[in-house]
Amino acid sequence: MSEPRTTIRIDKWLWYARFFKTRGLARKQVTGGHVRLNSEKISKPAQGVGAGDTLTFAQGSRIRVVRIVAPGARRGPAPEAATLYDDLTPVQEKRPTPPKTEGKGRPTKKDRRNMLLSRDAPLE
Repeated sequence: MSEPRTTIRIDKWLWYARFFKTRGLARKQVTGGHVRLNSEKISKPAQGVGAGDTLTFAQGSRIRVVRIVAPGARRGPAPEAATLYDDLTPVQEKRPTPPKTEGKGRPTKKDRRNMLLSRDAPLE
C-alpha cells in the first residue's frame, strides 16, 4: 500500500517558497483567480498542493511556471526556499532600453530663469 501524498495549503507554500512577501499577498493572488494548479484555475487558498504539481501565476510583470518538488516545513532562507521548486519559466529576452536624448522634455523652472537671464535686454 502506498503512502498518502503530503500536501500543504497553496498560499502557505507560495509564502514558504518566497514568491510573495506575506502569506496574505499569496492568499489575495489565489482568491483573485490568478493562480493555476496543473492548468486549472483555483480560487481557494486552502487548496492542497504537493510534490509534482505545476503552478502558473503572475509575479510582478512576469508569468511564473514552477513545478513543486517538496511541500516545505518552514519559510527559511532563499537558498532553502529555492529547493522547494523547479523553475520552468521560459527565458524572456531583455528589451533594449530606448536611447537617451539630449532634450529631456520641458525645461525646469531653473532652466527657464537661466534662459530669461541670458537674453539680451529688451528694446526700448
